[in-house]
Amino acid sequence: MSEITLVNGKKLTVAETAGFCYGVKRAVDMAYEASKRYERIYSLGPIIHNASVVGDLEKRGVRVIEDASCVKEGDAVIIRSHGASKEEYAELKRLGAVIIDTTCPNVKHIHRLAEECSGRGERILVAGDKDHPEVKGILSYIDDGEVFADCEELLKLLRKSCEKFKKTIAILSQTTYNIELWERCIQTAQQYDNVKIYNTVCNATSKRQAEAAELSLRCDTMLIIGGRNSSNTAKLRDICSKNARCFLIENSSELENIDFSHTRYLGISAGASTPAHIIEEVQKTMTENLINEEEFNFEEAIEQSLKKVYTGKRVSGVVTSVNNTEVIVDIGTKHTGYIPMSELSNDPNAKPQDVVKVGDEIDVIVTKVNDVEGIVNLSKKQVDAQKGYEEVKKAFEEGTALEGVVSSVIKGGVIVVTQGMRVFVPASQTGVRLGGDLNALLKTTVKFKIIELNEARKRAVGSIRKVAAEERAVKKAQFFETAEAGQTVTGEVKSITDYGVFVDIGGVDGLIRRMDLTWGRIKHPSDVVSVGESIEVIIKDIDKETGKVSLSYKKPSDNPWLIFENNYSVGQVVEAKIVSITSFGAFAQIIPGIDGLIHISQIADQRVNNVADFLTVGQTVTAKITECDLENKRVSLSIRALLSSEASESEDSAPSEE
Repeated sequence: MSEITLVNGKKLTVAETAGFCYGVKRAVDMAYEASKRYERIYSLGPIIHNASVVGDLEKRGVRVIEDASCVKEGDAVIIRSHGASKEEYAELKRLGAVIIDTTCPNVKHIHRLAEECSGRGERILVAGDKDHPEVKGILSYIDDGEVFADCEELLKLLRKSCEKFKKTIAILSQTTYNIELWERCIQTAQQYDNVKIYNTVCNATSKRQAEAAELSLRCDTMLIIGGRNSSNTAKLRDICSKNARCFLIENSSELENIDFSHTRYLGISAGASTPAHIIEEVQKTMTENLINEEEFNFEEAIEQSLKKVYTGKRVSGVVTSVNNTEVIVDIGTKHTGYIPMSELSNDPNAKPQDVVKVGDEIDVIVTKVNDVEGIVNLSKKQVDAQKGYEEVKKAFEEGTALEGVVSSVIKGGVIVVTQGMRVFVPASQTGVRLGGDLNALLKTTVKFKIIELNEARKRAVGSIRKVAAEERAVKKAQFFETAEAGQTVTGEVKSITDYGVFVDIGGVDGLIRRMDLTWGRIKHPSDVVSVGESIEVIIKDIDKETGKVSLSYKKPSDNPWLIFENNYSVGQVVEAKIVSITSFGAFAQIIPGIDGLIHISQIADQRVNNVADFLTVGQTVTAKITECDLENKRVSLSIRALLSSEASESEDSAPSEE
């Protein structure tokens, strides 16, 4: 801002953003140039909302018309900065007119955006003045849409749209819409699902409104210079009126009607359609009696703001808007900067809102400059990749590990994004077993090391397996330093075989043999545990020379022989279940883990030639414990002993004959 000290210590500050924006300046310059080349030339509506400029162009032969009824073939017609409808373009082409299109690049962008959303069958709601020519032009590109002026109208339209139309809703705005009101509308819209918001408030408009609002907080009087029929000028007045005494004037002649006797801090801003010479006239009138004369050249200030930008240049900017398809960035010039989604991040799964937010200061690279439309295309991911490459190169030289997110699975491996750079990890270096599913790594955070670096092409190859192997080696060394037989440790089941289970107990794979899995009988180790399961095991034996570790999953407290010893004794009668039959007898389960042998001679009180003739697997029998060898873990049972006992009792109870 340019501050000048007036008599009696009064201050006058002129906003840097006051006056012509890029789009308006471009439109006016094109109109003046066209007036020199065409004898019959028209402007379809006022070129801008400023009577001074329109009047001067009329003197140069540019006649303002409201429709094309008077246009003949070969006539030149200027499409004003607010743009025109599709129908108006079509009519001018039909008439054979020479079209001089001065439509603001930001308005053109909205036309394209509205047409794309409409083409997808979306319902479009436009924030703005339904009678404004810019809004009328936007609506011509929309098949299904309505205009709202404020949050209340937006809320009604959202409710109606969600209940009646069941479509995706796209919300756009007039370029000169009140930024404070727009932010409130965004908050209202975010309460609804299936709503896409595109911040199409002009970047220059946003800056002008923000600067005017900030200036008005420091001033007791504000002057807003511009046409009374100018939308953006009226919005500046409304914004500043909340903070200070505010006057909208069209030129310096209106100053004599304003009392400045009690003004100590005066601020000046101007609408986008206000020429520099009018702002200068107002300023000069207010500074006739300067104490400290400071020259203010508005045109020079405008030129200073037009920084040189070119393809490949790295610039800093501030994020002003984020939507689902692009990010808008203020790079400090009169251009509008766009970062398409494809140039925002190397991670294809990232959402724009996850990468940047409004207000973030970021570095970007210019990928394309369009001075005609006032647009620059930018890339954030190229800057991130440059920074990331230096980090990757440093990690490669120092042999340190990096961390990144697996963004995609491709033929032969995966892509890991780290520091904005893409690193290829071959399938053999992922740590996934041969033939395994690489998709299991997708969107996970992994540690890896760079094993190859192509500096010429700035490409890198990484290995997740190498980091895992190194970490495992460290854990293995720590394990053998501290582990002892008898310790209880927690591990993860890695694989299951017929003869046992391998468990990762921290850098070391220990083996649980089949016999050490459970006290009971099993058909297969997978009946007891499953791959990936976390289990507690006991270290049975450690061989530090070979690196082999034997484990046990059986808990000593569950030892069935201890349970048997405490609860059973020889001579006790038990209920037992036949679990197997052999040629010499049958085995019956007394309790899980303890089977007693019923010898063929102890099955019945008669000769038994075939055990299966008397017993079947699954049958429950009553038997007597006749022998118990705890040392050799053997138990003998007898059914016959009970039968003999019953016969004796029967004989003893039978009546005697005399």
